[in-house]
Amino acid sequence: MRSYVLLVLSVLAPAVHAQEWGEAIHEELRTILATLQTAINNGDYDAMLPAVSPDIRATTINQETLSSRTDVSDYFKRWFGPGGYLAKLEMTMTPDALTELAPDRTWGLARGTGVERYTLADGRTYDMQTRWTAIVAKESDGQWRLRGMHIGTNFLDNPILTEAANAVRNVGVAAAAGGLLIGALGGFFFGRRRK
Repeated sequence: MRSYVLLVLSVLAPAVHAQEWGEAIHEELRTILATLQTAINNGDYDAMLPAVSPDIRATTINQETLSSRTDVSDYFKRWFGPGGYLAKLEMTMTPDALTELAPDRTWGLARGTGVERYTLADGRTYDMQTRWTAIVAKESDGQWRLRGMHIGTNFLDNPILTEAANAVRNVGVAAAAGGLLIGALGGFFFGRRRK
């Protein structure tokens, strides 16, 4: 009986330790996600850089490619905030599941959904639904960092295009109504002149 208990413990102990170790890694990875979201949402773009690998390879929603921490910082500063094209970006990223860790636990793959809320200078907001895939890596200093990321959106389900299409439709309806009104008035006046 004692040997059976020892056998069970020898099998379960590494598994329990691995589970605790895995949970610690996932907690570190959650911190990376929280750091990115907080920095972006607060407009403090350099605050995210410690969570980003110096060798980052990322593709943004507008398909720009970023290959360094400087690229990451410059991208956000160019597009958002004072002097940027847009007033603000707020981002929410939700993983589909826990990060899939490599067997040696030195890198992992995660994917999920996101909502990027863009605020224009005039105050209008647009919510873009996204999908993202990220690679995290444990770097030489022992820290986990974002190593690669790709963000995409369904360009056919785009609130900016929807607004533009609605504006075109509204202009078309207004033009048709205006044409009918002018035609009716013209017919009325020309018809009266003949009588």
